[in-house]
Amino acid sequence: MRLPDALSSRLPGGLGERDRPVVSMVKLHGVITPITGPVPRSVINASVVDKVLERAFAPSTLAAVALLVNSPGGSATQSALVADRIRGLAAEKDVPVLAFCEDVAASGGYWLACAADEIYAHPTSIVGSIGVISAGFGLEGLIDRLGVQRRLHTAGASKSRLDPFLPEKPEDVAWLRGLQDQLHVLFQEWVQERRGERLRGTAENLFTGEVWTGAAALELGLIDGLGTPRGILKARFGDAELVGVEGRKPLLARLGLGAAPAARRSVTDSLLDVAQAAEIRATWARYGL
Repeated sequence: MRLPDALSSRLPGGLGERDRPVVSMVKLHGVITPITGPVPRSVINASVVDKVLERAFAPSTLAAVALLVNSPGGSATQSALVADRIRGLAAEKDVPVLAFCEDVAASGGYWLACAADEIYAHPTSIVGSIGVISAGFGLEGLIDRLGVQRRLHTAGASKSRLDPFLPEKPEDVAWLRGLQDQLHVLFQEWVQERRGERLRGTAENLFTGEVWTGAAALELGLIDGLGTPRGILKARFGDAELVGVEGRKPLLARLGLGAAPAARRSVTDSLLDVAQAAEIRATWARYGL
């Protein structure tokens, strides 16, 4: 059954049937992490965006899909999973994908942008950071001062590697650096595969983890042009309808009744939420946001 156009176009998270060409606009905003929960900004991972991407590529009159990327990065695996899903849907539907870098498309955020056939940015956008980073804390001695005994039992010599409550070992740091180098190579190969001859520069200046403004990224071939999403999409696709595609809200929220009361959370859960929020905030703060 086909719904009336006026109703169909307002269905939450849906595109409905349209007579005009459609450009689906998908927000990829937030830190890229497999963890979901009460965080101060949205997160990106394969589970969160899968259905959104399916709906974005679904219209029969689809002309293109636009990715609005605003992410400081995060999990390499989740970045790759989301990017692979985008490429699979683009090949299946045979439509172009355009990425638009907003405040920041860095590290995993740039990995996502490279899933597009073309990348655009604002001159002030922060783009790049083609590298790998790991962060943690050294807390050895802290629990002693607190009068707490920690009991750690392992089977396997490497199970306690880089434990924050134990002194850091040079061999563990070397292992981590080797892992980072492997991921860095995969990141470089992805960028080279997607950008190809458009890249202008060498590995020594493109893949150091450096970030650039949108204007500088254009000179390096990391992006294809400067401008705003609506300006570029209108110029490229004329009278095509630009339609935002978002995740579906819970039923109560769609009915305007508000969310159900949250279940009581334990102290441990609350502390984990605080730690997660701090880590996400720190990830944004690396780029002055």
